[in-house]
Formats: sequence, C-alpha cells, structure tokens
Amino acid sequence: MVHTIPLRRRQPLSSPFERGTGPKAVAPTVPSGGGKEPGTMPAPVPRQRAIPAAEGGQAPAAAPNGGSAQDSPETGVTAARPADPSEHAADRPGAAPERTETAAATNLTLLLIEDDPGGSPIVPDLLDQSGKPIRVRTARNLTEAGRLLTDDVHCILLDLALPAPGRAGGGDDELAVLKHVLEIAPRHAVLALTGADDAERGAAAVRVGAQDYLVRDELDGRLLSRAIRYAVERKRSDSAERRLAEGRVRAQENRRLERGLLPTPLLDGSPLRFAARYRPGRSRALLGGDFYDVVRTPDGTVHAMIGDVCGHGPDEAALGVELRIAWRALTLAGLCGDRLLGTLQEVLEHERSDDEIFATLCTVDIAPDGRQAGLCLAGHPSPLLVRPGAPARLLPYDDNGPALGMLPGARWPRMQVDLGAEWGLMLYTDGLIEGRVGDTGERLGQDGMVEMIRRQLSEGLRGEELLRAAVHEVRALNGGELTDDVAVLLLDRAG
Repeated sequence: MVHTIPLRRRQPLSSPFERGTGPKAVAPTVPSGGGKEPGTMPAPVPRQRAIPAAEGGQAPAAAPNGGSAQDSPETGVTAARPADPSEHAADRPGAAPERTETAAATNLTLLLIEDDPGGSPIVPDLLDQSGKPIRVRTARNLTEAGRLLTDDVHCILLDLALPAPGRAGGGDDELAVLKHVLEIAPRHAVLALTGADDAERGAAAVRVGAQDYLVRDELDGRLLSRAIRYAVERKRSDSAERRLAEGRVRAQENRRLERGLLPTPLLDGSPLRFAARYRPGRSRALLGGDFYDVVRTPDGTVHAMIGDVCGHGPDEAALGVELRIAWRALTLAGLCGDRLLGTLQEVLEHERSDDEIFATLCTVDIAPDGRQAGLCLAGHPSPLLVRPGAPARLLPYDDNGPALGMLPGARWPRMQVDLGAEWGLMLYTDGLIEGRVGDTGERLGQDGMVEMIRRQLSEGLRGEELLRAAVHEVRALNGGELTDDVAVLLLDRAG
C-alpha cells in the first residue's frame, strides 16, 4: 500500500482565548515579586497539528463549519479550525469520516520536537497496541518542549536537526540537542529523527541514549506506532534493570556494613569456649535490634552481654550497635553492674529517635577462676545454667530491674551466682521464647525453651550444634520464620 504523506502548514500560535473559542481554563498561579505575592502566568498553548490520511486511506472528517477536524495536542479532543484551500485533499471537507477519541481513552502520549514545517513529517494517525489513539503534543523548540514535558508524556520524537541551547550558529557536537533532551527528560523514552542520508548520526544517537532512530522519509503510521511502543517498553525495561542493579549494589554495601558491625568476641587468654547464633527478623538483613558481645578485661574477668531494642527496623539495629559499642567501651574502662547500666541508659536516651523506645539487657561478669559470676538484668530474660549431672535451669530473676529507657534514675542490683567447676551459660533474647507452638497459638515461653534444651542436651548436643538445633526447632514449632530477632550465645567451661 502506498501512503501519501502530505506536508503540514504551520498554524499561528494562538490561544483559544484570543479566538474567543475553546474551553475555559485557569492560568496557573506563580510567585512574583520575590515570591512574596502571587502572580499569574498564562499556560503555554502548543501549536495545532493537522491529522492526515491514516494507513487505510481514510481522511479526517469535516468539521461542522466546513473546516477539518483535528486533535488538540493538550487534551486529545477534537477542535475545529477554518478550512484552507491550499491544504491537501485529505484535509478538505467531504473526506471520509475520521475516528474520534477522547483524552480519557488515550493511553500513550508523544511529544514531537521539531522546527521545520517543510521538511519534518506529518505525524499520522497513531494507535497503541490496544487500538487506542496516541495523543501527540508538538513543540517548536526546546524551551516549549520543557513546558510540555509533563509526567504523562511517554515518548519524545526529537528532530536532531534542531539547534541545541546556545548553539544557534552551529557547533561541533551534532548530538548536543539530544544530550540536552536526555538531561531534562531522563525517565522518558526518546526517538531520534534523522534524514535519509544521516543514518550514521541516528546510530550515534542510540549509542548516546536514544531508544531508536527513525528516517524522516520512511515514516508511516504503522512504523511510527510500533517504534513508539518499542521505545517505551525498552525504556521501562532499561529503567527496571538499572533499578535492580542499583538495588543489588546497595544490598551488597548494606551487607558489608552490617557484617562489619557484628561483634568480634575478645577472649584471648580465656579458657572459656564461646558460640553464638544470630538471626534478624527483617527479611534479607544481617542485623536486627538484638545485640551481644563478649570481652575479657586485663584482670582475667570475662564480661558477656546480650540485649534487645524494641522493634525490628534499621533504626533499632543502628541503636543496638551503638549500645553494644558503648557497652564494650565502658567495660574496658572498668565500669560494671549498676554504674555501667546507668551510663548505657543515658546513651540510649540521647540516641533513640523516640521517647517510647527502650532496650532490655542482661550482663554477666565471670570471675577469673570461672567459678562465680555477677548477673544484672534490665527487663531481660534470665540466662540458662547447664551443669553436669543436673537438669538445666534458669538463674534467679527476682531482682530483675527495669528495661533501659523506661524509668529515669533506675537502679539495677547485681546478683552473685555460683557456677561451679564445669558449666555452660546460655544467654538469649525473647525471640527464642516468643515463637508460637503449632496451631495452638501459644508461645513457647521460658518453660518450653528449658524443656527443649534439656532434651537436646540429653541427645548429646553441645556448643554450636546445640544453638543451631535450638533455633531450628523454634522455627519449626512456629511453622516458619520468626517475626522477631533471635540472638543466643553460649559460654561454657570444662572442669
């Protein structure tokens, strides 16, 4: 089929208000006088465009006043203009009826940027993949294009022959206008328009960032519609791929950062053995609101701590890291018991983002001989003590003090505990005991956890294997992943 592509005559740029026709519109309010008083600026009205014969040879319908019907670039509705005897026959009265669509039925919007009425193509009747018309806006220069470049524009058809800003007299960079458009419209698909003898320039435009290039003399409705759809989908695919790659990079950086914030126990010279398991409640995270640490001071005392900031987000994880680092610094500085917890509460009060945020904490300081320990609880579950020949049991928690951040000026008594010659001490957060048990909806609780650990000890599990089995069984009883962070550490001493 041979397509006749008539040339378009440039229409005067005039507003419907100047002609006394067109719907009523309200000019946008813009600041004037230094932004102190409101002013008004008339909304830009792009030039009208003619709609020639479509692919099937049909022409636009005649308007009631004898003129031809055409689409308004802004609204997508039909507007009448007087007939011109110099127009192509397809635009004269009496031509075949034209399909009319409203803006509400339009899916895609094309912004045509060109300034050569004699050489530029007449944009034919365009349809998207579902058969709905593609709305077209026309800009004569980049300044006007910037005003018409709104969020509902999906694709830009750019004439590469346009001069770039500040290059009216020419320049060395033939793609300066394209680079400018890509800079002001980074999220839009761009099609470059070239002449028949300028294919190399079109290929260079694609290398710079355009989705495709088109030759002016080869355009027809079907080709241009397909090119627009392809450009839009390719831009979406490229944007999605870029966001995915950026997300992967951020995730890798976050993992490296979180891994660097995990504690490294300082137990050089201590006969105690250490094991730990940590599982954040946040999906794909390495850090949660739970935190722990173990250090040995120069006098041979081993200090262990485990805590839990209320909540599970990144802010809680960051606060947990701050409290852990503060605890290590204060411990190495010689603080212990009530003085240490009081100072940590001050840190929490200064660093938390909300006055409702609190943290529970359990600290243990084990004497150099390994037979006795001091225990402080700040709203935290009591540790589990394991001894040979005796069932595992919880340490006393009658003197449990309030959580950090709950009561200003609170005190935390230090309890003395006899450990014996051979023992194991397990510290944990409430994520280990607050999981559900099957379909009953009941929580495992401390009693259920103690029974589970006793059974696993009777099966010969020790150290890291014991902790791994405990966390795995708690997850299984819960029927899947736990919603809360879980931290558990084990210190043991052989006789």
